[in-house]
Amino acid sequence: MSAVSPRKGVLDIAAYVPGDAGAEDRESFKLSSNETPLGPSPAAVEAFSSVAGKLHLYPDGSARKLREAIGAAHGLNPDRLICGNGSDELITLAAQTYLSPGDEAIYSAHGFLVYRIAILASGATPVVAPEKDLTVDVDAILERVTERTRLVYLANPNNPTGTFIPFNEVKRLHVGLPSSTLLVIDAAYAEYVRRNDYESGVELAGEAPNVLMTRTFSKIHGLAALRIGWGYGPASVIDAMNRTRGPFNVSAPALAAGAAAIADRAHVEAGVAHNEKWLPWVTVELEKLGLTVTPSVGNFLLIHFSQTPGKGAEEADKALREAGCILRRVAGYGFPNALRMSIGTEAANRKVVETLAGFLA
Repeated sequence: MSAVSPRKGVLDIAAYVPGDAGAEDRESFKLSSNETPLGPSPAAVEAFSSVAGKLHLYPDGSARKLREAIGAAHGLNPDRLICGNGSDELITLAAQTYLSPGDEAIYSAHGFLVYRIAILASGATPVVAPEKDLTVDVDAILERVTERTRLVYLANPNNPTGTFIPFNEVKRLHVGLPSSTLLVIDAAYAEYVRRNDYESGVELAGEAPNVLMTRTFSKIHGLAALRIGWGYGPASVIDAMNRTRGPFNVSAPALAAGAAAIADRAHVEAGVAHNEKWLPWVTVELEKLGLTVTPSVGNFLLIHFSQTPGKGAEEADKALREAGCILRRVAGYGFPNALRMSIGTEAANRKVVETLAGFLA
């Protein structure tokens, strides 16, 4: 008797490994998952608590109040919004909705690992486009477009590099794609970017029939534990994805907390201000130690280590962990000798710099 077998492509998937939380038996600085060091909005915590007595009731399957809150915050039509269990779910839903066996989907060399998982799980073929200077290369993507290309994932800014492409390059990418290809712009870190030539993808998703922008509450809004994501796109794309979306995919506490969080502009601005202060500080201090740091517009840094025996990323990671600093190994992204560091509290940032100074001495 033959064993039950998964569909073609599933066993080619390397399961996603999240950032390490560190040892539970001692206090540590968790800087492995790009979480905000400011925590959630007090308004979101209060809204979350207000649902505690109603946990026996199903949540609103349409996420109407959350979509209305997102629409109000960003000036968007709620009918063209979709909410998910993190933006990861929406990234996966896009693949499930638009990819079939034999189709191809493209992403850049150091793109989010979930893209490959979503493509393979849909039975399609992942196509990897090389980057230029650790930045998305639009020409490399367009060169790999074929008649089978049905979807392109663009992380902008990208994780783990922290690099981005300006809006004119995003538009050039879109113009070069067939009308039958869906461009998914993953803008999870959009709120942190303070560059005049950057645009999150709202404009294109509002105008083009084949662009979907995804965002998350896990970063600037500090609701990573609740898993809330949202997407904005043409009515036809939102309708198709809603047909494949599971019922009640966002919990009632998450819906309540999300609506409160996105309305708290002061909390968002505080998170941006904290990052604007400490991102350049950590970058400069690490470079003073002789380390190479990829310039980042997000709330994290990619730190490259030397090939000197005993001074590589593996040894640095061990030293940092012994000091209670948990960073992210990124070998799975193609960086075996680098660590990704989330920008943390002042104490956490200073501890990392202090520890690496001692390690490299």
